[in-house]
Amino acid sequence: MKDANQGQAQSGRLEGRDLAIGIVQARFNAEITDALAKACLDELAALGVQARDIQHVTVPGALEVPVALKAMAESEDFDALIALGCIIRGETYHFELVANESGAGVSRVSLDHGIAVANAILTVENEAQAWARASDKGRDAARVAVEMAHLLDDLS
Repeated sequence: MKDANQGQAQSGRLEGRDLAIGIVQARFNAEITDALAKACLDELAALGVQARDIQHVTVPGALEVPVALKAMAESEDFDALIALGCIIRGETYHFELVANESGAGVSRVSLDHGIAVANAILTVENEAQAWARASDKGRDAARVAVEMAHLLDDLS
């Protein structure tokens, strides 16, 4: 049994220097996802992640985000990944399908590959809610990715 302080994982570390981060951004609702991406990239820079250590790709929509995340995870080139997207409720069941399946896919990539994936795919009732959340959720995704990359590294 380890001493209580020996080998303890350090949570809350937000130093991004020397981390490689992959970002997958859905283009559907592009103005909103562009705002998410800008806030995320700005926060990664503020945390010390170098632009050369960030790979940012786009995909058509939220359902395509997990497959791109999976390819990034399989490359083993990244310390953490970030999913960006925006799903706005419409009048059909399609909202639930896209929200549920994209969320499950993002989680599965993280669990299957043992990599931190910050999920910032917004699921909102209307465009106003999306705009109200875009900047904060983009910044939050950057912080989650950096913190969880360190935590998983400490735990391995």
